[in-house]
Amino acid sequence: MNIRESDLPGIGRKFCVDTRSGDKLVIVIHNDDRRELYHLNPDDPDEVMSMITLDDEEARTVSGILSGITYKPKQLETQEMMLDGLLIEWLRIEPLSLCIGKRIGELDIRRRTGATIIAVIEKNHQKCMNPGPEYMFAAGSTLVVAGERMHLKELKQLLLNGSL
Repeated sequence: MNIRESDLPGIGRKFCVDTRSGDKLVIVIHNDDRRELYHLNPDDPDEVMSMITLDDEEARTVSGILSGITYKPKQLETQEMMLDGLLIEWLRIEPLSLCIGKRIGELDIRRRTGATIIAVIEKNHQKCMNPGPEYMFAAGSTLVVAGERMHLKELKQLLLNGSL
């Protein structure tokens, strides 16, 4: 997804969104709190296919719906769980992550982040419960991890960038 933003002097701010599916969306936030959403024709970006105007309250309600506050799709229900301050989360190893080819012990994950890797689900759906320090990260694997929010944030940074 690609997002570009620009000021509209005297009007507000404009956000242009190119989605992964090829749709083009323009969101204008007016200084008077109105929001306008324009769905553009992907083949002709000058042609508006549809348009809607929302006031501040409507925009916040729609935002809550889109972000999953009122309904969380079944697939996402298992993505994150909070147990008395302990967060359990599923993290996918993306293809450009710098942890790929490195071992848990090599990155010293538990000591450096405070997070624990509970299990790994490989791309081929093979499961590895409680992986040890010799486990080597691979693109497309999903990690089941546990820790406090700060620990998981540091773990994500370590997996993606190879450092904190």
